[in-house]
Amino acid sequence: MTKDAANPEVMRELLDILDLEPLEHNLFRGRSPQTGWQRVFGGQVIGQAVVAAQRTVDPDRVMHSLHCYFMLPGDPKVPIIYEVDRIRDGSSFTTRRVVAIQHGHAIFTLAASFQREEDGMEHQMTMPLGVPQPEVLKTQRELLAETTADIPDVVRRFWAKERPLEVKPVNTEHYLTRDKLEPRQYVWMRVNGAVPQDGRLQSAILAYLSDMTLLDTANFAHGRTGFDPDLQMASLDHAMWFHRPCALDDWLLYAQDSPNMIGSRGFTRGFLYARDGRLIASVAQEGLIRQRTRPST
Repeated sequence: MTKDAANPEVMRELLDILDLEPLEHNLFRGRSPQTGWQRVFGGQVIGQAVVAAQRTVDPDRVMHSLHCYFMLPGDPKVPIIYEVDRIRDGSSFTTRRVVAIQHGHAIFTLAASFQREEDGMEHQMTMPLGVPQPEVLKTQRELLAETTADIPDVVRRFWAKERPLEVKPVNTEHYLTRDKLEPRQYVWMRVNGAVPQDGRLQSAILAYLSDMTLLDTANFAHGRTGFDPDLQMASLDHAMWFHRPCALDDWLLYAQDSPNMIGSRGFTRGFLYARDGRLIASVAQEGLIRQRTRPST
C-alpha cells in the first residue's frame, strides 16, 4: 500500500469500532461513527457481531461461515448491545448465535460456525479473466475529481465521503445511464490503511467490506441504481463463507452477480479474490428493493 493511499485516521476509526467493550459474560457494546448517515451501515453490524462471537471462542477455532438477518435499521446515535449465545462447543466445530439490540429490540441476528483447522481435499473456482488491474482504474473519489461525465449529485456526495476502504469500480455505466445492463459487476477494494496481523480481526474487516456495493448489482438489469430516490433498499439477510486467510494488505477483486429478482427482493452473490487468484470468501445476500408508491395528485 502506498503512503498516498493509506489514511491512518479513518483506519484507526474502523479498528476502534470493531474493538467492542465487554460489559458482562457474553455481553458486549459497540458504537457507530458519526458520519451523518441516518442508519448504521450493515457491514459494520456484521463485523461487530463477528467480533462478539470470536470473543467467546477458543483461538484455535477459525470462523468458516456466518448467516445473518437484518430486522430493523440501526440507530447510529446510540450504542449497540451484542448478546452471544454459546450454542455448542464440539470437538471440531463451535457454534455461536449473536443478537444485536437497540432501544430494547433485536435489530440483527447472526449465526456463526467455527472450525479447528484441518487438512483435506482442495479446489476453487478460477478468478475471472480479463478484469483490468486496479492500477489502471480510478477510485470513486478520483473519478469525481477527473471525470467530465454527468454524475448525479447523490452519487457524488456518496463517493466523496471519507471511508476506511478504497473502491475502484471496473464498471461505471450503471451510474451514468438508464440502460438495462447485465446484472454483474467487478469492484476492486482495499482497506485504507494498515491492518494488524491478526486473523480474527482480518475476518471481521472482510465481513465489514462484504456488504459494500453488493445489493446494487440487482438493479442493473432494470436500468436503476440504489441512489434512485424512488427506490427503498435494505439488506434482509447476508451469508458468508471464509475459505482462505488473507492479510488484507493488497487489493481484493469483488466479483458480483444477481441471478434473480422477484417480490421486491433482489438476490446477489459475490466472490472475493486476492490479487494472486486465491478465492478468499464467498457471499450471498438478499435485499429489499421496493419502488416507493408515489402519492396521487
